[in-house]
Amino acid sequence: MVSYVINNGPRPVAPATRERVLAAIKELGYRPDRVAQAMASRRTDLIGLIIPDARQSFFGEMAHAVEQAASERGKMVLVGNTDYVGEREVHYLRAFLGMRVSGLILVSNALNDLAAAEIEAWDARVVLLHARPEGIDDVAVVTDDLGGARLAVRHLLEHGHEYVACMGGTAQTPEVGDPVSDHVEGWRSAMAEAGISTEGRLFEALYSRYDAYQAALKILSGPDRPPAIFCSTDDQAIGLLRAARELRIDVPGELAVAGFDDIKEAALADPPLTTIASDRSAMARAAVDLVLDDGLRVAGARRERLKVFPSRLVVRQSCGCA
Repeated sequence: MVSYVINNGPRPVAPATRERVLAAIKELGYRPDRVAQAMASRRTDLIGLIIPDARQSFFGEMAHAVEQAASERGKMVLVGNTDYVGEREVHYLRAFLGMRVSGLILVSNALNDLAAAEIEAWDARVVLLHARPEGIDDVAVVTDDLGGARLAVRHLLEHGHEYVACMGGTAQTPEVGDPVSDHVEGWRSAMAEAGISTEGRLFEALYSRYDAYQAALKILSGPDRPPAIFCSTDDQAIGLLRAARELRIDVPGELAVAGFDDIKEAALADPPLTTIASDRSAMARAAVDLVLDDGLRVAGARRERLKVFPSRLVVRQSCGCA
Protein backbone atom coordinates (compact mmCIF):
# COMPACT_ATOMS: atom_id res chain seq x y z
CA MET A 1 0.00 0.00 0.00
CA VAL A 2 2.79 2.44 0.92
CA SER A 3 4.54 1.85 -2.40
CA TYR A 4 1.33 2.59 -4.29
CA VAL A 5 1.16 6.00 -2.60
CA ILE A 6 4.84 6.84 -3.10
CA ASN A 7 4.87 5.73 -6.74
CA ASN A 8 1.34 6.94 -7.59
CA GLY A 9 0.37 3.43 -8.64
CA PRO A 10 0.13 1.02 -10.25
CA ARG A 11 -3.08 0.50 -8.23
CA PRO A 12 -5.34 3.35 -7.05
CA VAL A 13 -5.46 4.28 -3.35
CA ALA A 14 -8.49 5.79 -1.63
CA PRO A 15 -8.02 9.50 -0.76
CA ALA A 16 -8.46 8.92 2.98
CA THR A 17 -5.95 6.07 2.98
CA ARG A 18 -3.50 8.16 0.96
CA GLU A 19 -3.70 10.97 3.52
CA ARG A 20 -3.01 8.57 6.41
CA VAL A 21 -0.01 7.08 4.60
CA LEU A 22 1.40 10.52 3.76
CA ALA A 23 0.96 11.65 7.39
CA ALA A 24 2.82 8.56 8.62
CA ILE A 25 5.62 9.14 6.10
CA LYS A 26 6.02 12.71 7.32
CA GLU A 27 5.96 11.72 11.01
CA LEU A 28 8.54 8.94 10.56
CA GLY A 29 10.76 10.92 8.19
CA TYR A 30 10.66 8.09 5.68
CA ARG A 31 12.79 8.38 2.54
CA PRO A 32 12.38 5.95 -0.41
CA ASP A 33 15.35 3.69 -1.17
CA ARG A 34 16.17 4.73 -4.73
CA VAL A 35 18.65 1.89 -5.17
CA ALA A 36 16.04 -0.69 -4.24
CA GLN A 37 13.54 0.95 -6.57
CA ALA A 38 16.04 0.86 -9.40
CA MET A 39 16.77 -2.81 -8.80
CA ALA A 40 13.09 -3.63 -8.89
CA SER A 41 12.29 -1.61 -12.01
CA ARG A 42 15.69 -2.14 -13.70
CA ARG A 43 15.70 1.59 -14.43
CA THR A 44 16.87 4.63 -12.47
CA ASP A 45 15.75 8.24 -12.22
CA LEU A 46 18.89 9.21 -14.12
CA ILE A 47 19.36 10.58 -17.62
CA GLY A 48 22.78 10.28 -19.22
CA LEU A 49 23.99 13.32 -21.15
CA ILE A 50 27.10 12.93 -23.30
CA ILE A 51 28.59 16.15 -24.69
CA PRO A 52 31.88 17.06 -26.40
CA ASP A 53 33.20 19.68 -23.97
CA ALA A 54 31.34 21.49 -21.18
CA ARG A 55 34.14 24.08 -21.06
CA GLN A 56 32.76 25.46 -24.32
CA SER A 57 29.98 27.90 -23.49
CA PHE A 58 27.48 26.45 -25.94
CA PHE A 59 27.68 22.94 -24.49
CA GLY A 60 27.77 24.22 -20.92
CA GLU A 61 24.57 26.20 -21.51
CA MET A 62 22.96 23.21 -23.25
CA ALA A 63 23.87 20.89 -20.35
CA HIS A 64 22.36 23.34 -17.87
CA ALA A 65 19.16 23.54 -19.91
CA VAL A 66 18.91 19.73 -20.03
CA GLU A 67 19.44 19.52 -16.26
CA GLN A 68 16.66 22.04 -15.64
CA ALA A 69 14.26 20.22 -17.97
CA ALA A 70 15.08 16.86 -16.36
CA SER A 71 14.51 18.28 -12.89
CA GLU A 72 11.02 19.34 -13.94
CA ARG A 73 10.37 15.66 -14.75
CA GLY A 74 11.82 14.43 -11.45
CA LYS A 75 15.03 13.15 -13.02
CA MET A 76 18.72 13.79 -12.40
CA VAL A 77 21.41 14.11 -15.06
CA LEU A 78 24.80 12.42 -15.34
CA VAL A 79 27.17 14.32 -17.63
CA GLY A 80 30.12 12.88 -19.54
CA ASN A 81 32.58 14.96 -21.58
CA THR A 82 34.10 13.19 -24.59
CA ASP A 83 36.60 15.90 -25.60
CA TYR A 84 35.71 14.88 -29.17
CA VAL A 85 37.38 11.49 -28.60
CA GLY A 86 35.47 8.43 -29.84
CA GLU A 87 36.86 6.10 -27.16
CA ARG A 88 35.60 8.40 -24.39
CA GLU A 89 32.18 8.49 -26.01
CA VAL A 90 32.05 4.68 -25.94
CA HIS A 91 33.27 4.71 -22.32
CA TYR A 92 30.40 6.93 -21.19
CA LEU A 93 27.86 5.03 -23.26
CA ARG A 94 28.82 1.79 -21.55
CA ALA A 95 29.00 3.37 -18.11
CA PHE A 96 25.64 5.14 -18.30
CA LEU A 97 23.83 2.22 -19.91
CA GLY A 98 25.30 -0.07 -17.25
CA MET A 99 23.79 2.23 -14.62
CA ARG A 100 20.36 1.61 -16.17
CA VAL A 101 19.69 5.26 -16.94
CA SER A 102 16.16 6.10 -18.05
CA GLY A 103 17.59 7.29 -21.33
CA LEU A 104 20.54 8.90 -23.08
CA ILE A 105 20.79 12.34 -24.65
CA LEU A 106 23.73 12.31 -27.01
CA VAL A 107 25.51 15.35 -28.45
CA SER A 108 27.92 13.83 -30.95
CA ASN A 109 29.31 15.15 -34.21
CA ALA A 110 30.78 11.83 -35.39
CA LEU A 111 29.47 8.64 -33.83
CA ASN A 112 31.90 5.78 -34.44
CA ASP A 113 30.85 2.23 -35.30
CA LEU A 114 31.60 0.92 -31.81
CA ALA A 115 29.41 3.55 -30.16
CA ALA A 116 26.57 2.84 -32.58
CA ALA A 117 26.91 -0.88 -31.84
CA GLU A 118 26.70 -0.23 -28.09
CA ILE A 119 23.46 1.67 -28.50
CA GLU A 120 22.03 -1.08 -30.70
CA ALA A 121 23.14 -3.85 -28.33
CA TRP A 122 21.47 -2.26 -25.29
CA ASP A 123 18.38 -1.23 -27.30
CA ALA A 124 18.79 2.07 -25.47
CA ARG A 125 16.48 5.03 -25.42
CA VAL A 126 18.58 7.63 -27.21
CA VAL A 127 17.80 11.14 -28.37
CA LEU A 128 20.31 13.03 -30.49
CA LEU A 129 20.63 16.68 -29.56
CA HIS A 130 22.21 19.45 -31.65
CA ALA A 131 23.72 17.09 -34.24
CA ARG A 132 22.66 14.05 -36.29
CA PRO A 133 25.81 11.99 -36.94
CA GLU A 134 25.91 9.28 -39.57
CA GLY A 135 25.62 5.72 -38.31
CA ILE A 136 22.62 6.17 -36.01
CA ASP A 137 19.01 6.80 -36.91
CA ASP A 138 17.47 7.64 -33.55
CA VAL A 139 15.18 10.60 -32.93
CA ALA A 140 16.80 14.02 -32.97
CA VAL A 141 16.30 17.56 -31.73
CA VAL A 142 18.23 20.02 -33.87
CA THR A 143 18.43 23.64 -35.00
CA ASP A 144 17.86 24.82 -38.56
CA ASP A 145 21.62 25.23 -38.99
CA LEU A 146 21.52 25.60 -42.76
CA GLY A 147 18.84 28.28 -42.70
CA GLY A 148 20.48 30.11 -39.81
CA ALA A 149 23.82 30.35 -41.62
CA ARG A 150 22.06 31.73 -44.70
CA LEU A 151 20.45 34.43 -42.54
CA ALA A 152 23.79 35.54 -41.12
CA VAL A 153 25.62 35.62 -44.45
CA ARG A 154 22.78 37.40 -46.25
CA HIS A 155 22.77 40.02 -43.51
CA LEU A 156 26.51 40.65 -43.89
CA LEU A 157 26.16 40.90 -47.67
CA GLU A 158 23.33 43.41 -47.26
CA HIS A 159 25.89 45.75 -45.70
CA GLY A 160 27.46 46.00 -49.15
CA HIS A 161 30.54 43.83 -48.68
CA GLU A 162 32.17 42.45 -51.81
CA TYR A 163 32.15 38.99 -50.28
CA VAL A 164 31.93 37.15 -46.95
CA ALA A 165 34.62 34.67 -45.89
CA CYS A 166 33.82 31.73 -43.59
CA MET A 167 35.64 30.30 -40.60
CA GLY A 168 34.54 26.66 -40.64
CA GLY A 169 35.77 23.53 -38.92
CA THR A 170 38.73 21.35 -39.87
CA ALA A 171 39.43 18.52 -42.29
CA GLN A 172 38.18 16.15 -39.55
CA THR A 173 34.76 17.81 -39.35
CA PRO A 174 32.15 15.31 -40.64
CA GLU A 175 30.57 16.31 -43.93
CA VAL A 176 27.14 14.96 -42.96
CA GLY A 177 25.10 15.49 -39.80
CA ASP A 178 27.42 18.04 -38.17
CA PRO A 179 26.12 21.56 -37.43
CA VAL A 180 29.39 23.22 -38.48
CA SER A 181 29.22 21.46 -41.86
CA ASP A 182 25.68 22.78 -42.25
CA HIS A 183 26.86 26.28 -41.34
CA VAL A 184 29.51 26.09 -44.06
CA GLU A 185 26.94 24.77 -46.52
CA GLY A 186 24.58 27.62 -45.59
CA TRP A 187 27.41 30.10 -46.23
CA ARG A 188 28.06 28.55 -49.65
CA SER A 189 24.35 28.67 -50.45
CA ALA A 190 23.97 32.37 -49.55
CA MET A 191 27.10 33.30 -51.50
CA ALA A 192 25.90 31.34 -54.55
CA GLU A 193 22.51 33.02 -54.25
CA ALA A 194 24.30 36.37 -54.48
CA GLY A 195 26.43 35.19 -57.43
CA ILE A 196 29.68 35.40 -55.43
CA SER A 197 32.49 32.85 -55.54
CA THR A 198 33.57 31.01 -52.39
CA GLU A 199 36.90 29.89 -53.87
CA GLY A 200 39.73 30.38 -51.38
CA ARG A 201 37.41 32.03 -48.86
CA LEU A 202 36.84 29.14 -46.43
CA PHE A 203 39.28 29.01 -43.52
CA GLU A 204 39.85 26.10 -41.16
CA ALA A 205 39.80 26.54 -37.39
CA LEU A 206 39.13 24.49 -34.29
CA TYR A 207 36.22 25.46 -32.08
CA SER A 208 37.88 26.90 -28.97
CA ARG A 209 38.39 30.64 -28.67
CA TYR A 210 42.14 30.30 -28.36
CA ASP A 211 42.48 28.10 -31.44
CA ALA A 212 40.22 30.44 -33.42
CA TYR A 213 42.26 33.41 -32.20
CA GLN A 214 45.45 31.77 -33.47
CA ALA A 215 43.86 31.02 -36.85
CA ALA A 216 42.44 34.54 -37.08
CA LEU A 217 45.86 36.14 -36.52
CA LYS A 218 47.05 34.44 -39.70
CA ILE A 219 43.89 35.23 -41.68
CA LEU A 220 43.79 38.89 -40.73
CA SER A 221 47.54 39.41 -41.21
CA GLY A 222 47.44 38.15 -44.79
CA PRO A 223 47.51 40.32 -47.90
CA ASP A 224 43.89 39.59 -48.83
CA ARG A 225 42.07 40.33 -45.59
CA PRO A 226 38.33 39.63 -45.96
CA PRO A 227 35.90 42.53 -45.54
CA ALA A 228 33.50 40.29 -43.59
CA ILE A 229 33.72 36.89 -41.90
CA PHE A 230 30.98 34.49 -40.86
CA CYS A 231 32.15 32.21 -38.05
CA SER A 232 30.59 28.78 -37.56
CA THR A 233 30.43 29.25 -33.78
CA ASP A 234 30.37 32.19 -31.40
CA ASP A 235 33.49 30.92 -29.67
CA GLN A 236 35.34 31.18 -32.97
CA ALA A 237 33.94 34.68 -33.50
CA ILE A 238 35.02 35.83 -30.04
CA GLY A 239 38.52 34.51 -30.71
CA LEU A 240 38.54 36.33 -34.04
CA LEU A 241 37.43 39.60 -32.40
CA ARG A 242 40.34 39.33 -29.97
CA ALA A 243 42.78 38.86 -32.88
CA ALA A 244 41.30 41.85 -34.72
CA ARG A 245 41.66 44.02 -31.63
CA GLU A 246 45.26 42.90 -31.17
CA LEU A 247 46.02 43.76 -34.82
CA ARG A 248 44.21 47.11 -34.44
CA ILE A 249 41.62 46.25 -37.05
CA ASP A 250 38.41 48.16 -36.44
CA VAL A 251 35.29 46.01 -36.13
CA PRO A 252 32.93 46.69 -37.81
CA GLY A 253 34.58 49.62 -39.65
CA GLU A 254 37.26 47.53 -41.37
CA LEU A 255 35.91 44.04 -40.71
CA ALA A 256 32.34 42.83 -40.18
CA VAL A 257 31.80 39.68 -38.11
CA ALA A 258 28.88 37.36 -37.38
CA GLY A 259 28.75 34.13 -35.39
CA PHE A 260 26.38 31.28 -34.63
CA ASP A 261 24.87 30.02 -31.32
CA ASP A 262 24.10 33.21 -29.35
CA ILE A 263 25.97 32.14 -26.21
CA LYS A 264 25.61 34.56 -23.31
CA GLU A 265 29.09 36.06 -23.82
CA ALA A 266 28.14 37.10 -27.37
CA ALA A 267 26.28 40.11 -25.99
CA LEU A 268 29.36 41.08 -23.93
CA ALA A 269 31.90 40.75 -26.76
CA ASP A 270 33.73 43.85 -27.97
CA PRO A 271 31.87 44.88 -30.03
CA PRO A 272 28.69 42.93 -29.17
CA LEU A 273 28.42 40.02 -31.58
CA THR A 274 25.77 39.63 -34.25
CA THR A 275 24.85 35.96 -34.28
CA ILE A 276 22.24 33.27 -34.88
CA ALA A 277 20.10 32.03 -31.99
CA SER A 278 17.77 29.14 -31.30
CA ASP A 279 15.68 28.29 -28.25
CA ARG A 280 18.06 26.04 -26.27
CA SER A 281 15.67 25.71 -23.33
CA ALA A 282 12.88 24.47 -25.59
CA MET A 283 15.28 22.11 -27.37
CA ALA A 284 16.48 20.66 -24.06
CA ARG A 285 12.91 20.20 -22.86
CA ALA A 286 11.98 18.46 -26.11
CA ALA A 287 14.98 16.13 -25.81
CA VAL A 288 14.10 15.20 -22.22
CA ASP A 289 10.45 14.64 -23.08
CA LEU A 290 11.41 12.43 -26.00
CA VAL A 291 13.93 10.34 -24.10
CA LEU A 292 11.37 9.66 -21.36
CA ASP A 293 8.63 8.82 -23.85
CA ASP A 294 7.63 5.15 -23.57
CA GLY A 295 6.83 5.11 -27.26
CA LEU A 296 10.28 6.22 -28.30
CA ARG A 297 11.36 2.81 -29.58
CA VAL A 298 8.13 2.04 -31.45
CA ALA A 299 8.98 0.97 -34.99
CA GLY A 300 8.12 3.56 -37.63
CA ALA A 301 7.78 6.43 -35.16
CA ARG A 302 11.33 7.75 -35.23
CA ARG A 303 11.20 9.90 -38.34
CA GLU A 304 7.98 11.56 -37.17
CA ARG A 305 9.74 12.66 -33.99
CA LEU A 306 12.44 14.71 -35.64
CA LYS A 307 12.20 18.19 -34.17
CA VAL A 308 13.83 21.07 -36.01
CA PHE A 309 13.84 24.36 -34.13
CA PRO A 310 13.97 27.60 -36.14
CA SER A 311 16.99 29.87 -36.18
CA ARG A 312 16.74 33.65 -35.81
CA LEU A 313 19.13 36.49 -36.48
CA VAL A 314 20.26 38.48 -33.43
CA VAL A 315 21.57 41.83 -34.66
CA ARG A 316 24.19 43.59 -32.55
CA GLN A 317 27.13 45.81 -33.54
CA SER A 318 29.84 43.53 -34.97
CA CYS A 319 28.11 43.41 -38.36
CA GLY A 320 27.98 47.19 -38.77
CA CYS A 321 24.46 47.83 -37.50
CA ALA A 322 24.01 50.67 -35.03
